Amino acid sequence: MEQDKILSLLHQVQQGELSPEKAVLELKMSPFEDLGYAKIDHHRELRQGVPEVIFGSGKTPDQIIGIASAMQNRGSENILITRLSPEAAQKVGQAIELVYDSMSKIGIIGRKSKITASGTIVVATGGTSDIPVAEEAALTAEVLGNNVTRLYDVGVAGLHRLLANLNVIMEARVIIAVAGMEGALASVIGGLVDCPVIAVPTSIGYGANFGGLSALLSMLNSCASGVSVVNIDNGFGAGYLASMINHIGGNE
Repeated sequence: MEQDKILSLLHQVQQGELSPEKAVLELKMSPFEDLGYAKIDHHRELRQGVPEVIFGSGKTPDQIIGIASAMQNRGSENILITRLSPEAAQKVGQAIELVYDSMSKIGIIGRKSKITASGTIVVATGGTSDIPVAEEAALTAEVLGNNVTRLYDVGVAGLHRLLANLNVIMEARVIIAVAGMEGALASVIGGLVDCPVIAVPTSIGYGANFGGLSALLSMLNSCASGVSVVNIDNGFGAGYLASMINHIGGNE
């Protein structure tokens, strides 16, 4: 981790193994590394506990490889690449070890499975068509050290499916509710549980869904308390936020 490297650097100066001038040079390099096409925030993990996440869409495979390699050289693990196309993933995987999930379009470099929070994050979807966004949330949360339970296709069109899993949602520390169409799932779950609910509207639906806008507005206007909303199809943002909430208080 970056914090361990800084501590090691200070010990080297203290023991006379490294000059203060060279230590200053190392520290100057620490905040970010300029690759020309990207400025990598190596202090992100030190500040937030999680290394910088690579947004794959719009980047070339060579750019992704360059960024990930630079991060690995600084000791980063569990490097997340979101919105990574299968074609780009194939090219990246030829140059660097990559775990790729085609459903969520998430790539993981230096995967280390480690649970760092005791609570469980439940990821629920209204329908099967919402699963790609839900998997982006679920995998993000898992990589960030959380136990994740998936509860898919439990939308309000068949409410008994959700009610049959009340024990699962009531034992969660955080719930991510992923739904398109009218986005009612978040309100229903929000009215049943005592934990934070993160609503994720998806672009799944017919014409009047307006590419997820109707679900977004429904979730923003939820009458259930304790429901927050991320942007349309933003599974990554929901998984990251859920992880932050789950890690509050450590492993208590």
